[in-house]
Amino acid sequence: MSKRTKGIIYIILSALLFALMNMFVKLSGDLPVFEKAFFRNAIAAIIALIVLLKNHSPMKPTVKGSLKFLILRTLFGLGGVLCNFWAVSKMVISDSSILNKMSPFFAVIFAYIFVKERPRFFQWLTLFGALFGAVFVIKPGFANAAFVPALIAFLGGVLAGAAYGCVRKLGLMGENNPFIVFFFSAGSTLIITPIMIATYEPMELWQLGSLLMAGVCAALAQFSITAAYTCAPPKEISVYDFTQVIFTSLISIFVFSAVPDIYSFIGYIIIVSMALINYLLSNRKTS
Repeated sequence: MSKRTKGIIYIILSALLFALMNMFVKLSGDLPVFEKAFFRNAIAAIIALIVLLKNHSPMKPTVKGSLKFLILRTLFGLGGVLCNFWAVSKMVISDSSILNKMSPFFAVIFAYIFVKERPRFFQWLTLFGALFGAVFVIKPGFANAAFVPALIAFLGGVLAGAAYGCVRKLGLMGENNPFIVFFFSAGSTLIITPIMIATYEPMELWQLGSLLMAGVCAALAQFSITAAYTCAPPKEISVYDFTQVIFTSLISIFVFSAVPDIYSFIGYIIIVSMALINYLLSNRKTS
């Protein structure tokens, strides 16, 4: 199996797992966002630690110069998680998902910044086309109660794109994948722990169960997305990340009985179309 095919499989799996993560986060109810993020990252850190210990992998960076990108990946990734979790609790889950899925477009930009994988002209055009589609989902205007959450979700997508650009850089440098996941999960947990304690609210048992499941899904998704972007460049496989929109739309309808409006569907079509065009043209240029 080629690295590109592996990357495609990993990224679709991560899309499903991230969709389930968002579902469990929303099911956990009205808890502080730092509390939700703490459980998500702490559980992922524990699972990553188990993998490292099982494989007898070193508990430190193994490549010279990787520490800087590990720190940047942690900061960008934590910002993306906080934005996404807050937005998920305030708006239709499929809307927040599609805005967060702007990350593959920005991953291409940040891959250029960090790895010097230069985007082609059509990739810039599809990025601006996707931004146009995002406007339909955000629906700017004072009458739109979800305007601010939509902007936060969009910002989460930008930060996630920056994080994946760092992952791409770390993968090319040869850093250990489980350690990349562990460093991010453990580092972000340490950063938010004091804030989580200060804002902590008692949970019901079902809320705790939801957050534990969100953490498990997040950990598995992190391993999948990290493996995907180390197997292949974002410009070749990122389109498959948009399968999360299908998963979250189904979850939104069948679990939360929330149907996106016509403007959101128009935005979905535009953004996914730009991703598909980007993918097809990338393949044509590299064939």
